[in-house]
Amino acid sequence: MSSQPTTLFDKVWDAHVVRKIEDGPDIFFIDRHFIHEVTSPVAFLGLESRGAGVLFPERTFATADHNTPTINQHLPVQDPLSANQLKALETNSAKYGISHWGLGHHKNGIVHVVGPENGITLPGMTIVCGDSHTSTHGAFGAIAFGIGTSEVEMVLATQCIMQPKPQKMRITVNGILGKAVLPKDVILYIIAQISASGATGYFVEYAGEVFENMSMEGRMTVCNMSIEMGARGGIIAPDATTLGYIEGRELAPKGEAWDTLVAYAQTLKTDEDATFDLEYTFDAADIEPQITYGTNPGLGTGISQHIPKAGDVKDGEASYQKSLKYMGFEEDESIIGKPVDYVFLGSCTNGRIEDFRAFASIIKGRKKADHVTAWLVPGSHVVEAQIKEEGILDILTEAGFQLRQPGCSACLAMNDDKIPTGKYAVSTSNRNFEGRQGPGARTLLASPLVAAAAAVTGQVTDPRELL
Repeated sequence: MSSQPTTLFDKVWDAHVVRKIEDGPDIFFIDRHFIHEVTSPVAFLGLESRGAGVLFPERTFATADHNTPTINQHLPVQDPLSANQLKALETNSAKYGISHWGLGHHKNGIVHVVGPENGITLPGMTIVCGDSHTSTHGAFGAIAFGIGTSEVEMVLATQCIMQPKPQKMRITVNGILGKAVLPKDVILYIIAQISASGATGYFVEYAGEVFENMSMEGRMTVCNMSIEMGARGGIIAPDATTLGYIEGRELAPKGEAWDTLVAYAQTLKTDEDATFDLEYTFDAADIEPQITYGTNPGLGTGISQHIPKAGDVKDGEASYQKSLKYMGFEEDESIIGKPVDYVFLGSCTNGRIEDFRAFASIIKGRKKADHVTAWLVPGSHVVEAQIKEEGILDILTEAGFQLRQPGCSACLAMNDDKIPTGKYAVSTSNRNFEGRQGPGARTLLASPLVAAAAAVTGQVTDPRELL
């Protein structure tokens, strides 16, 4: 063992390298592989065509989420493509002995919600899935990233992947967050500061008091959106909060295996003098509730601010003007007061119980704005049950809202929950690209508190005024 100071990322990465290729990628062992119905069917076809099997089926976990409807899940899925993909996932999982949580299964839900809540995601692991927001699992001190369909096939067959080692970045945020500032605001603020491509080629470690004081749900939200600034993934050192979240979950280690994990987790931190290729430091006091106004997650600002002038943004002026035109916004306009047609609470970014608690804290005793369509979608059946147990469903119902069933829903236009052309959606999901939530849909990314404020007022509203 070298006594040279190393980063958390290096410790986990280096422990999983099976072989280094001279001037090439590392052959890298994968501890956990999540699959869903969209990116796995072609990978399984590839296995079949080569007569290959699945090397470690017990390391792969399948759940249906992207294409699933969020109402009437007991009925057959209407869209033939979605129905075929869901059937393929079920058939392939059965054929290769992979655990499968399909539509209607009590453990079904969004892949990046059900992994952690069942104790599958653990500190020091390597985790992949054919989905870019796999970076969510980095909240546990794991190296987690999205892969392509051919790589899904490679992991199924060999439990390994070929990966060049990314550069390392550390983002430190110290201080105390202000009123109504949630983890979603922290990551939207960071992306706005460094741009939607500012972390390209890097793996990001989040450090400092703000992340140390965050819940696991909050850390997952932050790591989830690492990908939105171009990073390969994000990671946060495990601590007592991490272990407290995992302990006792169904598939988490028990007994001696648990003691071993606790001891290992305590070694998973960046050494004091370890160096990073790039460092950023921000002050919690500078962060207010955030909202995006453009067509990438970096085009966002504090909710009390005006839309920046073209000369003040990192994107080129032409693309910036195109973005504002698509959104129907002008330079230097106030964002507060903008009309809102749809509100979406959910996704692998903000579909956890903490997000529903935050949403309920604003709408309690108020009513949904008549013209607003609100889709409130839990990330899993576990979250759905918590919403009911904690009395949150009663608060939602009383205010005129309905709860939908678990799934990716309006995060991406792959199921029935699409925002119509030209309509404005305040969304707690992770992407505001053109057409992401439906052809011509206009997305403003925000936290559950900002979404709740919009849902009851019918326009973009500073949640600090309603708390």
